[in-house]
Amino acid sequence: MKKRMTLIMLLVVMGALSAFAQGTIEQSKNQTGLSGSVVVYCPSPNTLANKIASGFETKTGVKVEMFQGTTGKINARLEAEKANPVADVVILASWPDGMKLVDQALSYDAKDVAKMQKNWVDPEHKLYGYSASAIGVIYNTTIYPTLSADWKDFGKAQYKDAICMPDPLSSGSCKDFITGLVNVYGDEGWQTLSSWKANGLMIPGANSAALEAVMTGSKGILLAAVDYNGYAAIAKGEPLGLYYPEGGTVINPRPAFIMKTSKNLDNAKAFMDYLLSDEAQQMICDAYLLPGRTDIKATNRANVSDIKTVDYDWDWMLANSSSVLDQYSKIMEAK
Repeated sequence: MKKRMTLIMLLVVMGALSAFAQGTIEQSKNQTGLSGSVVVYCPSPNTLANKIASGFETKTGVKVEMFQGTTGKINARLEAEKANPVADVVILASWPDGMKLVDQALSYDAKDVAKMQKNWVDPEHKLYGYSASAIGVIYNTTIYPTLSADWKDFGKAQYKDAICMPDPLSSGSCKDFITGLVNVYGDEGWQTLSSWKANGLMIPGANSAALEAVMTGSKGILLAAVDYNGYAAIAKGEPLGLYYPEGGTVINPRPAFIMKTSKNLDNAKAFMDYLLSDEAQQMICDAYLLPGRTDIKATNRANVSDIKTVDYDWDWMLANSSSVLDQYSKIMEAK
């Protein structure tokens, strides 16, 4: 009899807990008035994307259906689905790539837009730089205990066969750095890239593969490195150093936007609001990215005010990115 009563009590408790959990979800839905799903395409870091999705689901009760990939893979998927669009919200790692798609983006005044970094929102409020990365130099401290060389210095003999760089055809951040370098320095920028090639520059692949080459000591220095990967690796105890060269660099807002063709428009707007919320912006800081809002500061990395940038022109970079990449490919393929 005691065992039976215990079993009955256990079932009652389990039922109550289940009802409570379901009630919490239903309460969330009732508070927001939302239900269903939202389809989001986004780049790395995957851990951040998953945390944002989970946080949004908990807050709204809306299911996030997510595709994760490089900016190149996301662009390819959008192109393949052009006749039958699927995505509601798109996030890219390259601001010019977002500019290319601005005609497909919906104008929306997201909450907290007034708190955004200057020039991280386009004039029509279609593209939102909800986070950003900066380009720097990452080096293996077991090979180079200290390093402070400027960009043009890496063509010198002392760095022969020690340097690598992400593939700008795969990395939107690296592509924008190269385009920005040429935009600001012109022929001198091309000379710098050519000197790297002549000095044994290796292109291992996208950002993660390039960083791996330096962490393992296969190469000593990673040029045009997306910084958040470096900060994360250093926090894990990898023997790495990171800095921003004196010649200046590129800070690249990561554009998020709502597709005009969104089939879940209310959910898409709520997701955009969530990206700019205190909760999501803190997740961005925790992932070693720069927050999109000026009132939120990272404590685990350099902030925008700490990083010297070159005076690049996004419109020029957008108009000339294809020709810059073509010229870059010719330089890298030359024997």
